[in-house]
Amino acid sequence: MINEFKDFIAKGNVMDMAVGIIIGAAFTAIVQSLVGDIINPIIALFTGGIDFSGWFYSLDGNEYASLSAATDAGAPVFAIGKFIMAVINFFIIAFVVFMLVKMVNRAKAAAIREREEGQAAEATPAGPSQLDVLLEIRDALKSR
Repeated sequence: MINEFKDFIAKGNVMDMAVGIIIGAAFTAIVQSLVGDIINPIIALFTGGIDFSGWFYSLDGNEYASLSAATDAGAPVFAIGKFIMAVINFFIIAFVVFMLVKMVNRAKAAAIREREEGQAAEATPAGPSQLDVLLEIRDALKSR
């Protein structure tokens, strides 16, 4: 079992996945900042100062000044604003991942195209060299 685990860890896919997870975590922090610090204020500007992250409904019937006050009081709440922010984060991350995949696919297609063109150039038989032509001319002149 230990040898199988070593083989599993030694595979390149595991390392690629680990790097992807680490970069994904860092990227998530960037997207959260983008949404919280840039997109939310713009949305609040157009909606008259409404902050989505503060939208919540208390299920116990009491009124609370903020979501944190409700959660501190132990009240059950529907945190609608947090859900909306999670959806916005998802769409931003999905769009950026789509653009990254699109760029990688273009790069792969270009590399494949270059490889195929190189193979086609190698497969095309080269004509006789200059030396071969000169030797043929010499031999033809000698035979006269």
